[in-house]
Amino acid sequence: MTTDLPYDAPAAIAALQGVTTATLTTVLLKKGLRNVWLRGAAPLNPGQPRIVGRAFTLRFVPAREDLATPESWSSPISTRAAIEAMPEGCIAVVDAMGITDAGIFGDILCARMAKRGVAALVTDGVVRDVAGVRGTGLPVWCAGVAAPPSVAGLTFVNWQEPIGCGGVAVYPDDLIVIDDDGAVLIPAKLVEAVVEASIEQERLEGWIMGEVEAGHPLPGLYPANAENKARYEAWKAGQK
Repeated sequence: MTTDLPYDAPAAIAALQGVTTATLTTVLLKKGLRNVWLRGAAPLNPGQPRIVGRAFTLRFVPAREDLATPESWSSPISTRAAIEAMPEGCIAVVDAMGITDAGIFGDILCARMAKRGVAALVTDGVVRDVAGVRGTGLPVWCAGVAAPPSVAGLTFVNWQEPIGCGGVAVYPDDLIVIDDDGAVLIPAKLVEAVVEASIEQERLEGWIMGEVEAGHPLPGLYPANAENKARYEAWKAGQK
């Protein structure tokens, strides 16, 4: 992963721990980005924590019989080699083309990722050996489970290059946020602006929720009209 980033990774990751993916999609929509939610990537287990990390990308293409073989697992270009290149704290984002009848990773590979300090696995594909995967403790967002191995339907081709996962273009070092609503991508060049806007959006929506709980009607409140914006700004000033 690159070290020359257009954002302060530790600060951004810490700030986004308190921001929901729902809020992020709204903020990104306001900035003109509609296609940022990775389709098919759902939490494997209930109650997984919100996780933020830099994308480490992996790419599969359709299986070709001369290439997609068990012997390919020993190749220098393999999922095994890719895992050894993953830095601590990254989120592995895997383009499996939405194929759901071949498990891209099983318990042994997920155990190694967990041992290396990988924060999570996100894919539009599926995993196998699900009981063992759960036992590794690696947080996984995926499209389900399947018994057959990856080579039954996919050929692994590379890592750390642009991919399409869940219909979203993902580049290495883009920021990924995952929670119960799924996985959202923040383009690297927009991270700083999105962090600032997202924190403000969460603060505003927290105030609106308080007003709703106090019995205020929604018209003019959500979204806020000029009067309620003024009330919010006064409230915010009082919090400093």
